[in-house]
Amino acid sequence: MRIVSLLPSATEIICELGLGGQLVGVTHECDYPPFVLSLPKVTRTLIPADASSRQIDAMVRERLRTQRALYTLDLPVLEQLRPDLIVTQALCDVCAVAEEEVKQAACTLPGQPRVVNLEPMRLEEVFASLRQVAEAAGVADRANIVANALRRRVQAVAERSARLDRRRRVVLLEWIDPPFCCGHWTPELIRLAGGIELIGQEGQPSRTISWEAVRRADPDVLVLACCGYSVERTLADLPILRSFPGYGDLKCVQSGQVYVVDGSAYFSRPGPRLVDSLEILAHLLHPDVHPLPAGLPQPCLLKQALTVSP
Repeated sequence: MRIVSLLPSATEIICELGLGGQLVGVTHECDYPPFVLSLPKVTRTLIPADASSRQIDAMVRERLRTQRALYTLDLPVLEQLRPDLIVTQALCDVCAVAEEEVKQAACTLPGQPRVVNLEPMRLEEVFASLRQVAEAAGVADRANIVANALRRRVQAVAERSARLDRRRRVVLLEWIDPPFCCGHWTPELIRLAGGIELIGQEGQPSRTISWEAVRRADPDVLVLACCGYSVERTLADLPILRSFPGYGDLKCVQSGQVYVVDGSAYFSRPGPRLVDSLEILAHLLHPDVHPLPAGLPQPCLLKQALTVSP
């Protein structure tokens, strides 16, 4: 079977199921496992490489208004690859190729490949996505093996968190300019890790919030996991965060509990590495209780958090 993935999390699911050898095309954003970097790219972004966070937000809002995605298919490449199966998503209206464009393209391709849409909102639905892809690829028996191994890791974190005397109050932001609270699976990860998310809601989309909402919440811990951003790119927006009124008065800033994590590689991708995200978050919140598994990156603690712009 020849498989094309239209989002990074699907690429990771495909590879986790042992189907990497059948993967023939990926998106321009797919970067894990590393071998996929050499595969043909079937998408292009419409976002300028030097766009600021505020400019990207404006483009997203405009695309939502006009019902157009920020990415488009490279049809000539897709036609050359002759896929039997295309894995895409219907979860986010702007973070991948539009569902309608994928359907139209599939109808024009030789053999009319099957299209599988993934749209998980919670952790268990991510595991169900594994089953969707495995069944479509004819390897249904592999899904339970992979999903059960991931569930055991989740359960280990949940059991350690259950023994905690105190849960830390958390705000996790998925964007800084403007601020977005977390949503979908992330509040669930925070709960399992031994925290209480003060603004985002489990199983609900992330949304724009006022900075005043963060000030009112006054969390013990502030986590920055900007959607699609690496740690380095998120750090570039810290001057914006520090310019917000009352930033230096927040409890988390006063105690030096502001962290940056890799939203692109982990928290934004509803695939197998969401369990890595849980383990990173658990260690961030309760390092004495939750050891960081080997190979996972240490959360970036902003030691300069107390340095606030006048």
